[in-house]
Amino acid sequence: MNDRAIRLLRGESVDRTPLFPFILGFCAKNGGYPIASIYDDPERSFELQSTTHEQYGFDWGPIYGYASYGTWEFGGEVRMPTGEYEQAPFHTRFPVELEEDVERLTLPDPKQAGCLPLAMEFSRLQEKQGTPISIVCGGTFTIAGNICSVEKLCRWMLKKPNLVHKIMALASDHIVDVVRHWSTAFGAERVIPQMWEPLTANSIISSRQFEVFVLPYLKETSEKILAMGVKHMLYHICGDQARNLPLWSQIPMGEPGLCSFGQEIDLYNAIDLLGSRNVIIGNIDPKAFLAGTPDVVYNLCREAIEKGRSAPRGFMVSSGCEIPPEAPRQHVYQMHKAIVDCAKESGGL
Repeated sequence: MNDRAIRLLRGESVDRTPLFPFILGFCAKNGGYPIASIYDDPERSFELQSTTHEQYGFDWGPIYGYASYGTWEFGGEVRMPTGEYEQAPFHTRFPVELEEDVERLTLPDPKQAGCLPLAMEFSRLQEKQGTPISIVCGGTFTIAGNICSVEKLCRWMLKKPNLVHKIMALASDHIVDVVRHWSTAFGAERVIPQMWEPLTANSIISSRQFEVFVLPYLKETSEKILAMGVKHMLYHICGDQARNLPLWSQIPMGEPGLCSFGQEIDLYNAIDLLGSRNVIIGNIDPKAFLAGTPDVVYNLCREAIEKGRSAPRGFMVSSGCEIPPEAPRQHVYQMHKAIVDCAKESGGL
């Protein structure tokens, strides 16, 4: 994290809109390495991300994480990306396949389970290089949907709600255990946990299901993490969650928290509902980087910057989800160009 992002979190003025990276596999391609190196080689991953961030003017730091987090950690299996269209690790066997498997679930050891030793090695590099120390998990429901398939989880919400609550409680306790382990290693005030929650999109669950099965666990998890002394949490609110946003506004995320959004969310609505306590991040359509033109990406960034001016706790431009690894480099460059042009026009640079 550079001084610009630090000042934003402190509530101070910045010379231009910060550029927040949601860019992983692209960094491997940019450096001439396979995408798997982002996930199975912490040292190489950190180097590739750092170089790409510097090249394209990003204002945060490298991270280690992927959307299928929770499968490996709870005893299932994942496979590293190898095929042409594989962008990140994905699950090949869920820890829970039958109802009776739920009763056998136990909390993983945050020092040894799944990818966590790799993530800790990565965070040691974050500490050494002075970038934000993060641990990237799913949110509670997304981890639950990686413990068993999301299709099964949705059926159980209707027919076996007690099973869902048991899985959700374990997911919540696991996140708290992991952040506590990171806080012990680095100091809670230096850790910025990132919680990615794509499976709570309204294309998967209703806002009523969010309120019953998700909200209580998100609130409890956040409250316990902030009670450790963590100052800032980042929630990536992925997909179309417009009907969930009033409920998301009840979740404490720090002072300030950070909320990033998928391209489906209107930034004005996000700012209205969550901007009083959180830095807003978003939300350029990832498809534009792959299938659009440089002008399309540039104009989308300018539109986001204009909307972000109304965010009381600040705004950072980012893609709405991970920038595709095969995105043309010229398209990625347009993010920084748009930010600099807007800043010069307003006298910021």
